[in-house]
Amino acid sequence: MPLYIGKHYLPMNRLANSSSPYLLQHANNPVDWYPWGNEALQKAKDENKLILVSIGYSACHWCHVMEHESFEDEGVAAVMNEYFVCIKVDREERPDVDQIYMSAVQLMTGRGGWPLNCICLPDQRPIYGGTYFPKNDWTSLLFNLADFYKQKPQEAEEYAVRLTDGIKQYESVNLITEQPEYSRKDVEVIVANWKKQFDLTEGGTGRAPKFPMPNNWHFLVRYAHLMQDESVALAVKLTLQKMAFGGIYDHIGGGFARYSVDARWHVPHFEKMLYDNGQLISLYAEAYAWQPNRLYHEVVNETIAFAERELLSPEGGFYSALDADSEGVEGKFYIFNKAEIDQLLGDDAPLFDAYYHITESGNWEEEETNVLYRKESDELVARQFNLTLAELKSSISNSREKVFAYRSQRIRPGLDNKILTSWNGLMLKGLCEAYRVFDADRYLQLALKNADFIKQNLITPDYRLVRIYTPGANAGGRKPVAFLDDYANLIEAFIALYEVTFRMEWLEQAKELARQAIQHYYSAEEGMFFYTAADDEQLIARKTEIMDGVISSSNSVMAMNLKKLSLFYTDSSFEQIAAQLLRNLMPYMVKYGSAYSNWASVLLYEITGMYEVAIAAATPAAGIVQDLRTEIEQHYIPNKIILGGSEENLPLLEGRIDDESRIYICKDKTCGLPVTTVADAIKQIKA
Repeated sequence: MPLYIGKHYLPMNRLANSSSPYLLQHANNPVDWYPWGNEALQKAKDENKLILVSIGYSACHWCHVMEHESFEDEGVAAVMNEYFVCIKVDREERPDVDQIYMSAVQLMTGRGGWPLNCICLPDQRPIYGGTYFPKNDWTSLLFNLADFYKQKPQEAEEYAVRLTDGIKQYESVNLITEQPEYSRKDVEVIVANWKKQFDLTEGGTGRAPKFPMPNNWHFLVRYAHLMQDESVALAVKLTLQKMAFGGIYDHIGGGFARYSVDARWHVPHFEKMLYDNGQLISLYAEAYAWQPNRLYHEVVNETIAFAERELLSPEGGFYSALDADSEGVEGKFYIFNKAEIDQLLGDDAPLFDAYYHITESGNWEEEETNVLYRKESDELVARQFNLTLAELKSSISNSREKVFAYRSQRIRPGLDNKILTSWNGLMLKGLCEAYRVFDADRYLQLALKNADFIKQNLITPDYRLVRIYTPGANAGGRKPVAFLDDYANLIEAFIALYEVTFRMEWLEQAKELARQAIQHYYSAEEGMFFYTAADDEQLIARKTEIMDGVISSSNSVMAMNLKKLSLFYTDSSFEQIAAQLLRNLMPYMVKYGSAYSNWASVLLYEITGMYEVAIAAATPAAGIVQDLRTEIEQHYIPNKIILGGSEENLPLLEGRIDDESRIYICKDKTCGLPVTTVADAIKQIKA
């Protein structure tokens, strides 16, 4: 579609040279879009025009809807172009910009989401905002705001001042200098309030829509185990089963969609995000370590297979997302009608239809189409069809392969091929957790391939991170632009990779990245990490990220990272910052535990203590070290770090390398007697 400016037609707007798939989706809009940058911001000041900031991401269904209804419409575009400087932002490239204007919209409306649209003064301060607007409402709003700014500029200024002050205070915390004494009661109160939100019928919490929220269930797995809370354990197991059985899980190709629009996990919002799937691999792997369940293993294996098949780049980085839509229809790639399944599977169709609840009339809002989901156990279905369990599984597996091959011929959803450091950290951590629990070498090799890619392409020689991979560009040759979540999630992943390989290069990478994060992001005056670096572009506010959402907050991840690094290296400076972060957040956790669940894990480990498991191997004995590590990992010990080797390269290994391999169990700066068997080591932990 041509770009119309005045009397001139141009083939594309200023987004045409962008690398972002989301911005490129808007490159042919008649809206005179600018990417976020000096050109657009200076134009707004020079012409005294309001700024229209529109934020989304490539897999966002309602972003596509608003584009089609409004941004592709020449009449709407003419209004936008005349009265506003229009800026398109990919929230995954510029989460700092998204964070500012999401805070503004949440303060104004009490809710947020994408597409996110904010109207700002020429100096970037917002005066109005919202999410999706129908075409007529959008056009009326634009006229009204343009007239308001022209007729009442002083009122606009006063509102901008108040709203910007609110943004600066939003998600800010007080510095707490006095160290409290934490107790079991502290975490029990958090969970007691949280239990009231559990859905004990369908799993999860609250009502529709339902998001997987991996950090919630990570914490609750650990809490159920360490605090021996059977009611929490039941809620966790119910949720993990319901999510794996629901339509939010892709039963044909593996992997999870972003959320369910209903309370039963049945109908997904069909986009598949790397960050969800990386975290859910970690969750289901840890749940298996806690209480082994074949379903959890299948989910991990199939989700990794999906990520490797559909999101892995040739270089070894993972792409960001698959779109919800194909051929302009949400979910079209994933849904089936009964006739096509029956024709494809023949005599095997009745079993497959029953197993996944496929009906002629359809099982969701789109008539005659079906979103595959499960309700019954394999054992129950096998009895209903007079089959052995092995016969059932063989038939379903064969049918799934046929349906997968059939589906693969369809037009695929769009791929967002951005490679983000933060989200690759989440996937790398998931792969490490899967290897730790299941000891499958292919998981480790995939993790190492990804880690090597990150090290070569996204880390500068002075340990600054680059958020987005640009093919052909060297990380050392660019100004590093990254955010705290890039550091936090990658440090966590590198610690996890060290713990399954005992290769010091990964722990050293984690330590150096932590030092860079402290230098450029930490404020001793606030006692928190800012989301942006001190030498980054300065926006209207410098924000901290503290609430755990669908991804754990970068500050909570840093608190856990620094606690672990302080134990690996006996470094009190790391420990002091971790303690400060937790002190500041402690007052907020009680009322709304689900929004601070990763913080709750940090608190839980402070209360229970962290075990330090050191395997000091006889020289040379790399194989023995890994054998002992693998045997130890058969026991679920969430509150631990583990290290090992035949060199004195960490404080806990100093003076302990000799002609016999030994295991040391330490806690609270005290170590037990060395032992030579895993059984004896576990006795010390359980004593």
